[in-house]
Amino acid sequence: MLLVVAAATAVGAWLNRPGSGVVILAGAPPLFAEWLPHYGPGSVFAVLVAIGVVAWGPALATRLRWPALAGASYLASVAWIFSLAMVDGWRRGVTDRLTHPYEYLREVPGITDIPAMLRGFSARILDFQPDSWTMHVSGHPPAATLVFVWLDRLGLSGGAWAAIACVLAGALVTVAVPVTFAALGRGDQARAMLPFAVLFPGAVWVGVSADGMFAGVTAIGIALLALAVRAASRGGRGAWPLAAVAGLVLGFGVFLSYGLVLLGLVALAVPLAARRPVLLIPAVAGALAVVAAFALAGFWWFDGYHLVVERYYQGIATERPYWYWVWGDLAAVALAAGPAVVAGVRRVLGQALRTAPRRWGALSFVVVAAVLTIAFADLSGLSKAEVERIWLPFVVWALPATALLPRVSARWWLAGQAATALLVNHLVLTSW
Repeated sequence: MLLVVAAATAVGAWLNRPGSGVVILAGAPPLFAEWLPHYGPGSVFAVLVAIGVVAWGPALATRLRWPALAGASYLASVAWIFSLAMVDGWRRGVTDRLTHPYEYLREVPGITDIPAMLRGFSARILDFQPDSWTMHVSGHPPAATLVFVWLDRLGLSGGAWAAIACVLAGALVTVAVPVTFAALGRGDQARAMLPFAVLFPGAVWVGVSADGMFAGVTAIGIALLALAVRAASRGGRGAWPLAAVAGLVLGFGVFLSYGLVLLGLVALAVPLAARRPVLLIPAVAGALAVVAAFALAGFWWFDGYHLVVERYYQGIATERPYWYWVWGDLAAVALAAGPAVVAGVRRVLGQALRTAPRRWGALSFVVVAAVLTIAFADLSGLSKAEVERIWLPFVVWALPATALLPRVSARWWLAGQAATALLVNHLVLTSW
């Protein structure tokens, strides 16, 4: 990990030099950020949260009952995310993040008729039109914008409420990913990964970005699918309705971000790992119901996707070199995942390669699916840079790999996770 990150940083700095002739459009490659060593109101609190989780997290994860453990983990995750965001200060780190001219909130005041917005959404995706959507609105299906419109309609207007909503939703990953494995009968692995889910370095970008919210929503969808698997194994009562609800949530996720269609690999891994493929029937039906609802409202996903690809190449995609970002993106993902996840993934892949797929456990199925998802997204070239934020919904499904790390060294690995997040957040000023 260190070698890849160091190489991406060095090559990126060389490309950024005056007269290089190459434009990578990232001030602190491989991250979309600017070099700016700094500290802020959240610095001390972030260190205290990290110390607390490192010192007591592994022990509490083995002792507390599940409801108490899940609640404590969620609150610790929220504290970790907010404290990291507050390193940049309340305005710069929290309230102003989603009010940037490229962001969703800039379009919210002009959306007074949601049905009309959905019918005309695709017509405003391409750039260089008088009424083109802002960058982030145009780059996503309409559900991403609708979330912030709905918050506004509920009276929760402005950057502060939007940021709080993203953090609270993003922190759900901390519970949803372990619950998935507990539902698949691997409670020991679920408990082992919980402290690592709390000190996830990607929390730097969960607070505050809409992609953190996307990660939380889709993680809940996959957790519901795992609960459907458990219900099926206990006699079947409620299994199909749960799977259908999971499909609805995951289908909505595909309308939050086009790239989240790749998360279907992880969703597919859950019933396959449990040898319950029949549950894919209600799950797919639920997802298709969401597709149908948006189509009836006037937005066809495939039209939007093709227009987004066209808009992408109207802008920075034509300048950022694929040959650098195809591996530089992996360095950015490594920083978001942290050294413990990288080490755990290496162990999972090693075991998977030595074992026939029919003998894989849930951990191998899910982590391999997550790795393949990231690989497909990377090779597509549709996310050159900024993937430390964009691929958060994929990276969180590599977190379970930490369950394979030796328990005796868990605190050292947790310290490495915390140090990665703290160093990134204090050495560079992230853009999202």
